[in-house]
Amino acid sequence: KVYSVCSAERFRVSAERGLDYIFNEQRPTGGWRGADVDAITYNDDVMLGVMKLLRDINRDQVQFNWLDSERRRQAASALKRAIDVTLKCQIEVNGLKTGWCQQHSHETFLPVKARSYELPAICPVETSGIVRFLMATDHPSPEVMDAIESAVRWIDRSAIEGQRVEEIDIPPTRFEGHTATRDRIVVEDPTAPPIWTRYYEIETNRPFFCNRDGTIVYSLAEVHPERRTGYGWYSAAPARLLENDYPAWKSRLATFRKA
Repeated sequence: KVYSVCSAERFRVSAERGLDYIFNEQRPTGGWRGADVDAITYNDDVMLGVMKLLRDINRDQVQFNWLDSERRRQAASALKRAIDVTLKCQIEVNGLKTGWCQQHSHETFLPVKARSYELPAICPVETSGIVRFLMATDHPSPEVMDAIESAVRWIDRSAIEGQRVEEIDIPPTRFEGHTATRDRIVVEDPTAPPIWTRYYEIETNRPFFCNRDGTIVYSLAEVHPERRTGYGWYSAAPARLLENDYPAWKSRLATFRKA
């Protein structure tokens, strides 16, 4: 964008170097790694951040008008490979497609562990982000539409009703990496909107949590205060996908089919 405005060559060269780095770092599977493990990483928007950038290039966004044809070709190829591997990574349980993990193996495409407390699981936040990206696909293929529909069904049936997370004041407690002034507890509330936990067991779909040493627990109260206050264990974000994004996508799809 800066180069488009001021035409200073150093900004063009810098942007090209950044794009070349992205192309070179794409693994043969089509995925990019995160900081914690050499795996296809959806955590922290590693994959989606790159894929959105490449999609902007493919859609001729004005800030890339200057980009040469070879890098445009590379961007199109890289994006196709990234979408293909994302479809391969969708977790299947008993013959049914569900969602995605935070990271997947380059060899098997199965969920893998990253940090000690980031275990193989089905993850609704990452799944929601992937679904939103796929829903923005121009002229989606049957495979893309099936991935979207399957993931939306899984998100819908995995919602937790009647509970909310409440923060309570506590004396300032220093942990390595952060100081906690508020703790989190789960409260029963029949009027609460739906929420989702960060991790669901792959075989049972049971929500779970994890301590820093990798020990699995099944309630937020069992999580050590350091991880309970220093990690996002619940999210309401998938609700927007179900309530707004998915119906809008279905409407666009119907319009496209009529056309």
